[in-house]
Amino acid sequence: MRRSRVVLGYLVSGILAASVLAGCVASSGASVPPPPPLPPSSLIVVTTPVRDAREVSPAGPVGVTVTGGTLDSVSLTRAGGRPVVGWLTPNRDAWTAGEPLDFGATYTWSGTALGPDAGRRDLGGSFTTATPSELVAGSLNVDEGSTVGVASPIMLQFDAPIRDRAAAERALSVQTSVPTEGSWAWLPDNAEGSRVHWRPKNYWKPGTSVTVTAGLRGVPLGGGAFGPDNIATHFTIGREQIVKADVTSHKMVVIRDGQPVATYDASYGRESDPDRVTRSGIHVVTEKHPTKRMVSRKYGYDLVEKWAVRINNNGEFIHANPASAYAQGKANITHGCINLSTADAHQYFESALYGDPVEITGSSVELSSADGDIYDWAVSWETWQGLSAL
Repeated sequence: MRRSRVVLGYLVSGILAASVLAGCVASSGASVPPPPPLPPSSLIVVTTPVRDAREVSPAGPVGVTVTGGTLDSVSLTRAGGRPVVGWLTPNRDAWTAGEPLDFGATYTWSGTALGPDAGRRDLGGSFTTATPSELVAGSLNVDEGSTVGVASPIMLQFDAPIRDRAAAERALSVQTSVPTEGSWAWLPDNAEGSRVHWRPKNYWKPGTSVTVTAGLRGVPLGGGAFGPDNIATHFTIGREQIVKADVTSHKMVVIRDGQPVATYDASYGRESDPDRVTRSGIHVVTEKHPTKRMVSRKYGYDLVEKWAVRINNNGEFIHANPASAYAQGKANITHGCINLSTADAHQYFESALYGDPVEITGSSVELSSADGDIYDWAVSWETWQGLSAL
């Protein structure tokens, strides 16, 4: 945006005085030389946005700065409304709006700036904020105050496609209590709209405190769309629990804080059918259900299973299945899930957190984007960084 500046002083009065004196003649007939012009005032006032600006983003900078003087008073008022809350610096050389502006509204400046040489400037002028053609909202996956596992991504789901992804990403912030290298990555749009995930380069360090801020209100997202609201969440990384699941071993091992705490007999997906192979790769726990109805038209089953922990959106769960008890620890016969005994499944269910990693190895099919919504850890770090819009 252009910045407006007003310079106040005595230039006009100086010129006037000079012209009057130049016309006076002494009795000797010699002209009296004019005095030097008075210097202009150093008082400079800059308002942002500039006077008469249109289509101003409500998320943009809004304020007044003064050079060579101080602000005696400042007010920014919406037509027909109350003044906008703002903050004046201790030395009174700047004022900044302290609350979001409305869409499609006209705001007017008033107030006075004073200079040390008796310069004075009355603030004035108006500007108008943008009227969106569309408001695109976003939602975060981790609830405020949650404790999550060390593989948990941060997921921001928009309810429509985002055209200006760079503008959206610049409004996003992840702050951690310990240094954590990570990156945003834009994954292909889904049925709801655009989505962007943040994940650390390596698993989170247990105990890390995380604050996510999406300052999207008033941010232009392209095509006349704007973000309607700011959203944020704060959560904590819990203990490190990693499931090691080698399909060739017919076992599932739970490692907590570096120590094995449980080993369960298991049955994995049948290798003879590519659609039933339990995918190799780092899965992430996303849901827990004491009972879960599982239906497959292709394979003709409709069952209710107990202690189901979802590890991907492609239908893969860790759950109890008494019907496969004869194969657990001996053979892989499932439709892709990890089957345990009822007692073992219950024990694991009680220990699992959203965001826990389940590292599956030894199968013939790798986890990929075709397998659901969280395949973040199946992407190499270099590729992941390249998916950032910045």
